[in-house]
Order: sequence, then structure tokens, then C-alpha cells
Amino acid sequence: MSARGKARRRALDILFEAEARQVSPLSVLAERVERADPPVNEYTSFLVEGVVRHLERIDELISTYAEGWTLERMPAVDRNVLRGGTYEMLWSEEVPEGVVISEWVHLAAELSTDESPQFVNGLLARFKQLKPSLSL
Repeated sequence: MSARGKARRRALDILFEAEARQVSPLSVLAERVERADPPVNEYTSFLVEGVVRHLERIDELISTYAEGWTLERMPAVDRNVLRGGTYEMLWSEEVPEGVVISEWVHLAAELSTDESPQFVNGLLARFKQLKPSLSL
């Protein structure tokens, strides 16, 4: 797994843990940075902080375009995969869109249900298509 791939996985772990503990992802991130075992990659911080900064808009987009699914009905892993992937797709210019989709779909395949990769792929591909017309 690439360094960025590991950073995405750590960001997903932090987002998932924060939701499970009902605390801010920024406090979980701070705990991980302070513990530094293993050290937190700069890209992990970039992703977690970005998701938190844009969470309201991210959740609004996911809710709008996830046909037949509410955020509450989604598995928690899928919800947080989509949050990380949506942030990286729409607000980060560093990584090609196809790589963003592939990496987050891989995490969904590794950590969630059999249907999750197709669901994540479809929604992130839709955001890629809509990106020029979305108001962020």
C-alpha cells in the first residue's frame, strides 16, 4: 500500500472511531498525533481536517445523490469512506480523480459489505461527473 493509501486508511480509522465514540474527529486526530505510535502522516491530517471543515456540505451531497439511502441507514464504514472520498474528490487537486475513486473503493472492499465497493464507486464517480457544476 502506498503512503497515501495508508494515510487514507488512517483517516478512515479516525473518522470511524470519532463517530463510534461520538467525539470530534479532530480530538481523535490530536490523540493519534500526540501518541505518535505510529506517527500520523501529514496527508491523514489533511483528509481528516478537510472532512471536518466541509462535513455539512459533504453530508448534504451524499444525502442528495445516494439514491434510496439516508446517511443514517448506511453502514458506518461506508458513510465515512464516502466522506473521505468526497472531500478528496471535490476539494483536493493533488490526486487524479480516478485514483481517488480507486483508493476509496478499495477501502470499502476491504472493510465493508460486498455491495459497498459498487455503491462507493457509483457515488464518487457521480461526484466526479458533477464536480464542475457543484457549488462548493
